[in-house]
Amino acid sequence: MAAADIDRFRLRCRQFRWLSIFMVCSVGALMALAYVVAPVIAWTRGMMGYPDVLQGTLQYGLPAFCYLFGVWSIGTGVGQIGKGRLIQPTLASTLRRVGLALGVGGVLSVFIVTNLMRVLHMGQGGFLNFDVEGMTLGMIGGALFLLGRVIEQAGKVQAELDEMI
Repeated sequence: MAAADIDRFRLRCRQFRWLSIFMVCSVGALMALAYVVAPVIAWTRGMMGYPDVLQGTLQYGLPAFCYLFGVWSIGTGVGQIGKGRLIQPTLASTLRRVGLALGVGGVLSVFIVTNLMRVLHMGQGGFLNFDVEGMTLGMIGGALFLLGRVIEQAGKVQAELDEMI
């Protein structure tokens, strides 16, 4: 790659970093307002019961905050590449973090939140939420985590080969 192409790529990486910061801050603020602040205000005014406030926050907020952490992790990784860090180690750690965030969000959405709702509502509801989006994101998260491990191992093998030469 020519130096101009590398500089242009790094500039785009830095721009994407700021786009991810904007997205996480704006969407995170709206989610905090919708899932935490507004329900608490409604609860203090007597318009909602505490279990309803907790249900809305858990059901919609927890997985979504995990997904936002995944976006934050992507922005961090791309920002590090934009600063000149090597792509291979940055890609490996970024894929692991994003995979973990998506996997945890998917597991929360499908298994944990559903069972927490059963506990809060005294046994009503199923053991598994057939949330296709959550299941898909969980599987993609697991695959990204594994790919991050493979890339990390490839970097170690490459370092060993470089030492032999």
